[in-house]
Amino acid sequence: MATVLTVTYSSNTAITFDISSLGTSSTFVAGRESSEIDNTSNLYVDALVTVKGITGHASTAPTVGQEIRLYCWGSPVSLATTAIDVLDGTDSAETLDHVSVLNSLRLAGAATVTVATAAKVYWIQPFSVASLFGGVMPKFWGLFLSHNHTGALAASQSALFEYAGIKYTST
Repeated sequence: MATVLTVTYSSNTAITFDISSLGTSSTFVAGRESSEIDNTSNLYVDALVTVKGITGHASTAPTVGQEIRLYCWGSPVSLATTAIDVLDGTDSAETLDHVSVLNSLRLAGAATVTVATAAKVYWIQPFSVASLFGGVMPKFWGLFLSHNHTGALAASQSALFEYAGIKYTST
């Protein structure tokens, strides 16, 4: 009898990542990092990250062409042990030392302004974490978000990010 592999998803898990009132960064080096996700006990082969709508500034319209960018980092060790520049695995505002640090992260998604409207909701499509790292799931991973909108993002945006872990089971 042949072994059949079945994909199994965990329940959705919130990612601690509060982007409320996040200020703008023309170079995308200033932004916010999420708390790190430790994959060493769950041993997921992938994680599907979903993002609820991100709301722009309540009263200031961004300029067409500006973006919200979401990056993902991966590491073989916890950032509490070995930070990536200022990224330490704790949900907090951060300013990377230079653009080359930003370029070492993986761009997971971007939402570009196509209509200059205040309080518009922007969407980043779900993405696979492992696919960003050559199909291999990092032991530790997290997110970094930055934008270059004219004003800060809207307030009250602390529960927008979650993931479902993926495993294969055999029968």
